[in-house]
Amino acid sequence: MDQHIAEAIGRPDLIRLDDRLVCLRFETMKTVSALAAVRHLLDTGAVRRGDTLLDSSSGIYAYALALACHRYGMRCHIVGSTTVDRTLCTQLAVLGATLERMEPCRDLKLDQKRRVERIHEILAEHPEYHWMRQYHDDVHYLGYREIADRIREAVGGAAGSATGLTVVGGVGSGASTGAFARYLRAEHTPAGAPADIELVGVQPYGSLTFGAEHVPDPEIIIAGIGSSIPFGNVAHELYDTLHWISFDAALAGSVDLLRRHAVFAGLSTGAAYLAARHERERAPERTVLFIAADTGHRYVDTVYARHREAAALADLAPREVTHQGQLTLPWSRMRWNRAAAAAAVSPRFAPPR
Repeated sequence: MDQHIAEAIGRPDLIRLDDRLVCLRFETMKTVSALAAVRHLLDTGAVRRGDTLLDSSSGIYAYALALACHRYGMRCHIVGSTTVDRTLCTQLAVLGATLERMEPCRDLKLDQKRRVERIHEILAEHPEYHWMRQYHDDVHYLGYREIADRIREAVGGAAGSATGLTVVGGVGSGASTGAFARYLRAEHTPAGAPADIELVGVQPYGSLTFGAEHVPDPEIIIAGIGSSIPFGNVAHELYDTLHWISFDAALAGSVDLLRRHAVFAGLSTGAAYLAARHERERAPERTVLFIAADTGHRYVDTVYARHREAAALADLAPREVTHQGQLTLPWSRMRWNRAAAAAAVSPRFAPPR
């Protein structure tokens, strides 16, 4: 029996959509990460019960950290972006978290920069606060180890078989996809060979994490899977393939996922589903698992209310590119080949080999 609601919220469902496509569906994925991170900090003496934990968030992590603080008797202070909606604001208030919302800003880079600047101002005023640094501290990898074990058991041995497993998910801070790749690849087949795990990252246009900051999306940058500032938790060398997916294409993926499979999930999940279907078609012998990080409730007005506008997935296909200078909307795909971070640059630099 769970001791706190956060443990139930963080436990994902594994849903087989067809014989080679699996959805790892979370109610709120980062709850897993925040719970394990806070527990580790307490166990190691880095923080004590009653301390204030501080971080910046576009929404999901704010809720996750508030739940973890509630679970372990901590105080929570969030510097949030304008994507923190009314429902979440109310939840955070009732949970006892302090939320500072930044002024509206359509420029993601400026929004993230202002939030980080505000974090430093708060730390100058309250040096006793602990900055969680969800984008830079790999303590946020820890919570995904147990889920990686569950994936290994549930996908019918694909992670350690000749057919292999492809994991697809939004890159974001790098913690979830990076952790799954590391933990799953650490295992070996019965013959002693490393597990055959491919990692496919999904990015929005405009994100600098893998060098697409020069291509804006006329709609919006999908919150949570990209960045306009460098993230220390992104291990570029873990990724085999990248997909850049626009808002409109992700909307089509979200709507199709609900219509075809009855899975109601967020916009980043629609993008991951789109990429996962493509990867499955390219390698039908492999099992493909994609991450659904949250439910679709935040996206009812911005995504699902526009379901009649959604393109048919049969009409969408990625443009295959060899470097970031070739990226075009609405969807591009590139082999990354586990290149180092230095390759994640603007198109004036050499592409990864």
